[in-house]
This record gives sequence, structure tokens and C-alpha cells, in this order.
Amino acid sequence: MLSWLSRGSTAEKSGEQREDLTKPSEKAQAKNTEAAAEASKSERPVTNEPILSVRNVERSFDVGSQKIKVLKGINLSLYPSQLVMLRGRSGSGKTTLMNLMGGLDTPTKGEIFFKDRPFHKWDDDKRTVVRRKDIGFIFQAFALMPLLSAYENVELSLRMANIPRSEWKERIIACLDLVGLTKRMHHRPFELSGGEQQRVAIAKAIAHKPSLILADEPTAELDSQMTAQIMQVFKEVVAAENISLCMTTHDPTIMEVADHVYEMVDGVFVAN
Repeated sequence: MLSWLSRGSTAEKSGEQREDLTKPSEKAQAKNTEAAAEASKSERPVTNEPILSVRNVERSFDVGSQKIKVLKGINLSLYPSQLVMLRGRSGSGKTTLMNLMGGLDTPTKGEIFFKDRPFHKWDDDKRTVVRRKDIGFIFQAFALMPLLSAYENVELSLRMANIPRSEWKERIIACLDLVGLTKRMHHRPFELSGGEQQRVAIAKAIAHKPSLILADEPTAELDSQMTAQIMQVFKEVVAAENISLCMTTHDPTIMEVADHVYEMVDGVFVAN
């Protein structure tokens, strides 16, 4: 806007106008240069390494004298700010794969790298430390402590991750606010609906700021309306927390919200 310039009739005033016009232009140019530099920084390619990589993974179980192969050469990568779904019928291998990704089990063959660290080679104690600090779990049956309030259930996650007590209150309230439960934070699970309990479970899973969340059939016990609400919460959580969320499901109605869907049949991925 140039309305602040006076409109003089003399050559001197005209010269002053030209000088004044030049100065703001130079300042604007300098600002534009700074803004361009900042934009350039933000647009520079950032190394987008996968949080978790599964490479040629197989998993077999001994049943009597027979060996049952549940996973038959699985490959996948999970990246930040990504919502990935594993879809398939019961028995297709979804839960077995998720247990391997979460360090709850180890593959018979193949490799699993969590942030470039060989998850498949570590013992359970070492994997447990990672699970407590860098991975969040959401279960079909919510897995909340029945005698603890929503606030206290989320607090438990911070305790287990050894987060400093001074950070608890702010983080708990922020997580419950993100899932829309600040007004219900002092209610116990039996005082909450199924959808509200699942929201508490989500807040609990993200409280310690993990890089990866694994959710096993998180909407199986919910009706269609509540499922849609939970999926919206998942999308908001992935965006706000810059995490990767991988969930199993057999519900075809929620596929459209995923960034990628892996279809599993008899322990292998088939074409999407």
C-alpha cells in the first residue's frame, strides 16, 4: 500500500517520493529474499528413511510334528506421517506380522529393522526398552486398567516410559484433548462408551511420543459411526504427532483413509 506517500507538486517532493518509494521496495525485496531462503530450507529434500523395514520375513510354528508356515516372505516399509493398513481374513497372518513388527516375537527367517537397528537380532529385554519408549500399542479390547481414570491410564504410559514427572500433566491433557476427551478425563473405563474407551487407548498409546503405533483390529468392537470417528482421530493423530500408524482390519469400509493398504492372503501380500 502506498497511500501513506504525500502527493507534492514540486520536483523536490517528487524526488523525495521516488527515494521513499525505493526504500520500502528494497526492504520488501530483502524480506522476500529471506522468505524465499526459509521456504527453500523447508522444501529441501529431507531424508525420509523408513521407521521400520520388514525384509523377506517368514514365520513358522511347530504344531506337533508339523511345521506350519504362517508368513511366507513379507516385505514392507513404514514411513513417518503414514497410515498403513493390513487387510485380510482371520488366519491370513496379520496379527503374526504385527507381533513381529512390535518386537513381541522374532522371525524364523528374514530381517526387521527399527530405525536402522536390527530388531530381529535383539533379545527380548532390549526390544522391551524400545517398545516402552518408541512404540505404542492399541488393542481390540482397549486394554485399559479398569480401576484407573482416563487421566491415570494415560499417565501410566508415561510412567512406564520413564518420562519426567514434571512433563506428565501437560502431556496427558494434550493427548486427551487431541482425542476429544478432556471433559471425561476423570471417568473410569466402565463409565465410558466403547468409542470413548478406544479414544483413551489412543491417547495412552501416543502419550510417550512414539515413532510407531501398532493397532490390532482397533475398530472391531465398534459400530460404523464410532468406527468413522476413531478413523478420523487416527488421521489427526498421525498428522499432529508425525508418527507412523499401522493397523490390522478386515473392514473394507475404512480403506479409503489409508495411505497404503496391504492385502494379506495365506501369509503373503497380494496385489492391491
